[in-house]
Amino acid sequence: MLATALALSLAGCSKPAPKVEEVRPVRVIRTAAKPVDVIAEFPGEVRPRVESRLGFRVGGKIISRKVDVGATVKRGQVLMQLDPQDLQLAQAQANAGLKAAESNYQLAKAELARYQELREKNFVSQAVLDSKNTAYLAARASYDQAVAAYRSQSNMAGYATLVADADGVVAGIDAEVGQVVAAGTPVLRLAQAGEKEIVIGIPEDKVDALRRISDVKVRIWAMPDAVFKGKIREIAPMADPATRTYTARVAIPDAPAGVKLGMTAYVTFASASPQAMLRLPLTAIFQDKNGSAVWVVENGAVKPVPVQLAGPAGNDVLIAGGIAPGQSVVTAGVNLLKPGQKVKILDEENAGTSVATSSGNGAGAGK
Repeated sequence: MLATALALSLAGCSKPAPKVEEVRPVRVIRTAAKPVDVIAEFPGEVRPRVESRLGFRVGGKIISRKVDVGATVKRGQVLMQLDPQDLQLAQAQANAGLKAAESNYQLAKAELARYQELREKNFVSQAVLDSKNTAYLAARASYDQAVAAYRSQSNMAGYATLVADADGVVAGIDAEVGQVVAAGTPVLRLAQAGEKEIVIGIPEDKVDALRRISDVKVRIWAMPDAVFKGKIREIAPMADPATRTYTARVAIPDAPAGVKLGMTAYVTFASASPQAMLRLPLTAIFQDKNGSAVWVVENGAVKPVPVQLAGPAGNDVLIAGGIAPGQSVVTAGVNLLKPGQKVKILDEENAGTSVATSSGNGAGAGK
């Protein structure tokens, strides 16, 4: 008991051990300003420049379909046919009306010539001749009307056959045999042969910037080694209500025959920035009460520095302001630090050489 009491007495008189300041190991990167090639890449689909939705110019029942989806057709080739019976009957009716009008016209013409001779001999009055002339003019007008009606009905009978108005490929069938369709109803989609283009969707914040870029490249997923020069042909004036992206069409006039409709493609936009910019990994950025910030190492300790972001660059981010070239920025463990904390640098890289060029799907990238 005496020994225990002595030990407790000595422990109470001893001083507490001094607290050792924690030194955290971190990885840092030394910033460097370099010109950046801003790159954006978007997936798309190969489409024809012109895709026509063909339909009959008259209504009726489809009795024949001559082509299938994917078939290559020539201009003037028969695609579908309607039941022509009603149209043929109408044509026959118009023909009969034309013959009747022609007979009346010939009779009125002969009557006018006969009464002109009688008037010259003063056998009939001028009033009688005028009535015959009026009858002749009315018969001629009826004949002209019948001719126009017959020609129109003949054209209508010819509209029972749907023909291709250009060379191309059948992209879709929207009506089948036995279906009754109204005039103008699309029954077949024809992708016209010729120039192909890529249809992509551009985010809202990229439209104005990409519109000014002229360096446009196109890659086809099925042809990874080939790169084609593209050109923005049009950008939709309104965003798609579902995807909230703006549809853009990129023409590829030099596309070979191996580029098929419906293939997957990638459109790349590249443009050099006018000034040098800093680039950091996304892991170096953290959020504080003032916005985005980074930890800068000075004299073996860290301090938070607010930064302004210029935009994404693949897995990295471009810095518009807040830090200067040559500073050491923490890239790992940023959420475990506090202002003034001592750190031990494990590894230091140069931002100008350690980050490889990358591109993001629908996002900018730099190198």
